[in-house]
Amino acid sequence: MRDTETSGRDAALASFQHKFKHGDVELIERRCLHQGFFRLEEVHLRHRLFEGGWSRAMAREVHMRRDAVGVLLYDAGRDRVVLVEQIRAGALDDPESPWKLELVAGLIEAGETPADVARREAQEEAGCAVDELIELHTYYPSPGACNERVTLLCALVDCDGLGGVHGLVEEHEDIRVHVLPFQQAWELLQAGRLDNAMTLIAFYWLMAERASLQERFASRARR
Repeated sequence: MRDTETSGRDAALASFQHKFKHGDVELIERRCLHQGFFRLEEVHLRHRLFEGGWSRAMAREVHMRRDAVGVLLYDAGRDRVVLVEQIRAGALDDPESPWKLELVAGLIEAGETPADVARREAQEEAGCAVDELIELHTYYPSPGACNERVTLLCALVDCDGLGGVHGLVEEHEDIRVHVLPFQQAWELLQAGRLDNAMTLIAFYWLMAERASLQERFASRARR
């Protein structure tokens, strides 16, 4: 099955190639508008057009962030997921609540790999040790306005005893840990309560791979 998936992916990649690359963009000017925890830049550019020639010069504002990692904590033996709840400044105008139920996540520091971040953040935000890590996807959440790339992973964990409130005081974190049966979490997703891209992508992946992960766990338990 894996060989079939790999050959299909290779065929898809071979069938599509971008017409333009970096050399087809002229960067006219780049300047910083704001530097805080994040950086906001204004870029002036023009680029080649699909029907020939060049675009007019344009200005775009780009939110510059470090790349991030999201990790879905899944206990295959118990069929439970571990999610974290915390206040989010970007959701202050949310009609339901600015507190969001999400995956464990964090920014990549210099010298770290996504796996390093996944293990660090699982411990800091959920008090959870990580066993195996599976890489799912790397994607741009909002490439029209932000340079951040997110790497998603699934961590196989033992959720026994997890819960409570976690987070680093110096980072103003106040994080409540929820251990939920997968079906309950899936129903929350269907009801719109899990409403951020990182969590949605990871859950749809888990829905497709859940049986395989449970079989892998059962096979190891029989040894």
